[in-house]
Amino acid sequence: MKKNILSFVLLILSSNFALFSCTTADAPPNYNKTKTETPDPELVLRSIHDNALIGSPAYAQLRYLCKDIGPRLSGSDNAQKAVEYMQRVLDSMNLDSVYLQPVMVPHWERGEKEFCQVIGNENEKINQKVLDITALGGSVGTNGKLKTQIVAVNSLSDLENLSKKEAKKYKGKIIFVTQPMDARFINTGSAYGGCSSIRVFGVNTAAKVGAKAFLMRSLTLKNDNHPHTGIMIYEKGGKKIPAAALSTNSANYLEKILNKAQKENTSIEMELQLNCEILPDVLSYNVIGELRGREKPEEIITVGGHLDSWDLGEGAHDDGTGCLQSVEVLRLIQKIETKPKRTIRCVLFMSEENGASGAKEYARVAKEKNENHIAALESDSGGFTPRGFRVQDSARLAIIQKWQPLFKPYNLHKVEFGFGGVDINPLGASGTLLIGLEPDSQRYFDHHHAATDVFENVHEREFLLGAAAMASLTYMMAEYGIE
Repeated sequence: MKKNILSFVLLILSSNFALFSCTTADAPPNYNKTKTETPDPELVLRSIHDNALIGSPAYAQLRYLCKDIGPRLSGSDNAQKAVEYMQRVLDSMNLDSVYLQPVMVPHWERGEKEFCQVIGNENEKINQKVLDITALGGSVGTNGKLKTQIVAVNSLSDLENLSKKEAKKYKGKIIFVTQPMDARFINTGSAYGGCSSIRVFGVNTAAKVGAKAFLMRSLTLKNDNHPHTGIMIYEKGGKKIPAAALSTNSANYLEKILNKAQKENTSIEMELQLNCEILPDVLSYNVIGELRGREKPEEIITVGGHLDSWDLGEGAHDDGTGCLQSVEVLRLIQKIETKPKRTIRCVLFMSEENGASGAKEYARVAKEKNENHIAALESDSGGFTPRGFRVQDSARLAIIQKWQPLFKPYNLHKVEFGFGGVDINPLGASGTLLIGLEPDSQRYFDHHHAATDVFENVHEREFLLGAAAMASLTYMMAEYGIE
C-alpha cells in the first residue's frame, strides 16, 4: 500500500513539474517534417530559438568587441578597430554582400583625469570632498582649474523660468541642476526621457544666465559612485561653457550641503577641471552585411545597432549587444533551409552617441538610391531579457500584433506603440515601419553611459534570447511582408 501511495505522489509531482516547466515552445519540434516552400512559422521560430541558445558564437564575439577592443568613441582608433573586426565577422558568414559605407563623424576626446572638489564656505571650512564627475560628451574644457561658487537649481524648467532679476544671482557661478529621474515610472526609459533634455540642452540655459559651468545629476536610478556621461549640444552661436555630470552619491552629498548653506545664508565654493577637447571630424564607416531576398529582393528589412560607444566603459549594453544581436539575426535566418523572401540587411551604425551621423548618412544614401526599406528593427536598449517590440506607427501597429500568438511562447508579450530607435529614425521620413526591441528596462540605466557598461554585466542567455526575438520578427516580416 505504501509503495502504491509513493508511486502516486511521484506521478503527481512529475506531472505538476511538467506543466510548470513546459510550454508549446519548449516541446522539441519534428524537424523531419516534409519540406514545404514556406515552412510552418511555429517550427521556424522554435528552430531560431534553438540555434540561438545552443552553439551561438555571438557572446564570444561580444566579448572580443568589449574586452579586446574596448570603448569605441566616435572618431577614435578603437572605433576603427571595431569597424575592421565586425567587417571580418560579416565576411566570414558567406553573406550575399558585405561592405563599408563611409561617413564623417565627430571627434571629441575626454583628455586626462577629471577633477571636482568642494572647497568650503564663507563661515567655515567644510570637508574638502572630491566628487565623482565626468564631462558630458562634446563639452569644452575648463582651461585649467575653475574655482568659483556653486549654486543649485531644482529643475531645468526652474532655470529656464528665472526672471532677469533672479538670473543675476547665478552669473559667474557653477550651476548644478539637482533634478533626478522619476523612480515612479515602471519603464525606466520613460524616467530617462523625462530628464534627458537636462543633459542635452541644460548647458545652454546655464550659459544664457552667465554661468561659468554646468553640472547635473547622472541619469540613473541607482545610487553609486559612477558618473554617467552622454551627449550635450551647444546652441549655434551660443556661448560654450563646460558641462559635466556627478555620480548620484556625489550629487546627493552636494545637494545636501548646498541646502544647508542656503539655510545658513552662506555659499559653497568648488574647484572644477575638465580637460576635454573638440577635434576636427574624422572619416569612419557604417558596417553592412546583407542576405538578398529570393523573390522580392528590392524590399529591404534593416536590422541594426550602433557600433560606437562612450569611453567610460566597454559599450557592452550600449550598444555592443545590439550590434551582435543584429549580426546573429543573419546567422539564425541562414540556418533556415529556405532563403528569405525579402532582403535582410544588417547595419552597424557609427556615431549614434555623437549626433547620429551614421544613421543620417545611411538614410541619405538609401533615398539617393531610391531603395525601398519596408521595415527597420533596432536593438539599442540593452541586452536584457526581451519583453517584446515597440512599433513607431500606431496606424500600422496591428500588422505586428497579428503575430503575437507566435511570439507568446517565448514570453514576448509586449507589442506596443513606442520609439523604434535613434539610428533607424531617419528612415521614417520615407515611410519605413520603425520597430525597437523592448528588453526589460530595470537595470539598463544602472550601466548606461557609465564605467560599469562592461561585458561582465551582460547575461549570455538574456542576450541570446534578444537575438532570437529579433530574428523571429525579422523572419516573419521577410516571409510574409507587412501589409
